[in-house]
Amino acid sequence: MTDEDAYEPARLSAKTEGISVGISSGAALWAAIKVAKRAENAGKNLVVILPDSGERYLSSGIYSDETKR
Repeated sequence: MTDEDAYEPARLSAKTEGISVGISSGAALWAAIKVAKRAENAGKNLVVILPDSGERYLSSGIYSDETKR
């Protein structure tokens, strides 16, 4: 997993759901998406805990589409 792997789900969460999450939460979402795509998990419900908010990252620009690290 790279830093960008964690940033992208964090951006997507803010853009599509209006939920500002932090980098750790982005990493958790990234992993959850990988697990959810496995064939053995088809039709199952998954729970993901998002451990941080995006508040401390607002000034960093990670939520901007132009800011790709």
